[in-house]
Amino acid sequence: MKTILIATDFSLESLNILKKVLKEKNEQQDNSQYEILLVSGYDMGDSIRDLLFGNKAHIMDKICNKEFTEACSIIRNKYPHLIHKIRCDIFSGSFTRVFENYLKAENVDEVYYATSLNGKNKNGRFDLVPFIKKAQNIKKEEIIITSPAFLPEKGKIAEVFVEV
Repeated sequence: MKTILIATDFSLESLNILKKVLKEKNEQQDNSQYEILLVSGYDMGDSIRDLLFGNKAHIMDKICNKEFTEACSIIRNKYPHLIHKIRCDIFSGSFTRVFENYLKAENVDEVYYATSLNGKNKNGRFDLVPFIKKAQNIKKEEIIITSPAFLPEKGKIAEVFVEV
């Protein structure tokens, strides 16, 4: 079993990275099972109250919406032979060394990202791409995601069914 980290902003558009990676692995007839780790940078702030009483589940409820979760389920159902598990997580460190330790702790084998998402700093989120680019001893690849000519409903679950 291998672990793939995908940098995300928890938008449906960011799942195009996952779809593209899984499509390539499927075409290569890869027999491996993958644990998919969808990760966003998140600034915990410096409020003592937030640091003491905030927890990851509360943060995930705030930044990861229902459509994103449903879209992950659809993708998992499309590639059951490749996906063992899909997990969403946040990284809240501020140094490359801390990010590399996170990669080691999660046993990450491959990292995929898209610079076109360019880290829209919303709801405390920050871009992981600078950390990924500086990380050493890990397979990392930038995925170019383009917007299809036709999107049935931007930001809605139907967006997942559009081929990239």
